[in-house]
Amino acid sequence: MNQLIEDRLGERARIFSGERAILVGLDLGYEADWQERESIEELMELARTAGLEVLRTVLQKRDKPDPAFFIGKGKADELRELAAKSRADVIVFNDALTPAQSRNLEERIQKKIIDRAQLIMNIFAQRARSKEAKLQVELAQLEYLLPRLRGWAEALGQPGAGIGTRGPGETRLAQERHAIRHRMYAIKEQLAKIEQERAVRRKLRMRRHIPEIALIGYTNTGKSTLLRALTGAETFIEDKLFATLDPLTRKLLLPNGRLVVVTDTVGFIKKLPHELIPAFAATLEAARDADLLLNVLDISSPHIFDHWRTIVEVLNDIFKNGHRPPLINALNKADKLQTPEDHKRLELALSTIPQAVVLSAREGIGLEELTQRIMQALEPVAV
Repeated sequence: MNQLIEDRLGERARIFSGERAILVGLDLGYEADWQERESIEELMELARTAGLEVLRTVLQKRDKPDPAFFIGKGKADELRELAAKSRADVIVFNDALTPAQSRNLEERIQKKIIDRAQLIMNIFAQRARSKEAKLQVELAQLEYLLPRLRGWAEALGQPGAGIGTRGPGETRLAQERHAIRHRMYAIKEQLAKIEQERAVRRKLRMRRHIPEIALIGYTNTGKSTLLRALTGAETFIEDKLFATLDPLTRKLLLPNGRLVVVTDTVGFIKKLPHELIPAFAATLEAARDADLLLNVLDISSPHIFDHWRTIVEVLNDIFKNGHRPPLINALNKADKLQTPEDHKRLELALSTIPQAVVLSAREGIGLEELTQRIMQALEPVAV
């Protein structure tokens, strides 16, 4: 099925390490200037994670997106000249593009056009390791591809013929849609079986009265480093977005002799493609079924409060129909605090973010206080 995606979208759907990119954002005036800057900075980090070389960024102010070109025909022409002069391979847009906008931009600019959703899906495809993660990414790609089949290739409109076609009046487009829907159904069945297996393991832990802690938070805040610091387990650590894609569970023996399990999960991010939300199923399940949530925030980031609001929104959505477990907020990367502005941010965080613990997972600072907080929070959980 990956080959089908490559056939139908060609290189449009994929990016490759070393490609030269221009990033494009649209300022609609909905957000503050710092939020716009952070969004573009995050796109740059996503591009770096995907292995792209960022040549420059372009930000256009508009009242609303252009229905045909998103940025407008004139700006698209400017972008075509810029891409030609800089020898860019790909243009990456910071927002989701409609199939028509992607097609029009590609024809106008004569370069590969990728939107934020495609960029994130490419990263997920690069980093998926477990069977479940690979299936979730493939499902997301197929859901993204399905409405974009029409118009990408003239051959799709040609009538089918020969053995294997469902009827003389069926087009190749209809055949491709049928094949995609059939594959999506098969993937969902496999994922349902995996979830059943996870539920069995969960029930076994509950019978043994082993509490579960879910490490949650924005991407690249140091969750994997904290998991290693707490449990001593070897984990993959990299200073890139989505370094951890597959949930990882490790045992932790607390100072009071109580055994718990800690699950590291993929980080949250703004403007996550809705097709990829199911790929976070394991993360969300771990959070829903946990006895304690440990939210890791990067206190050295000037955007920590915006990240905190994003996490609160996600948690409110996850637990809108149920009781939320206790939450501890770990203000990580305290070793990076140097300037007066950094320390003012810390003071403000301690006064506004509840149940906060200051620590540095990398340096081992504050771990003792964190484990004490964990034991206190888990006291009401039956043993």
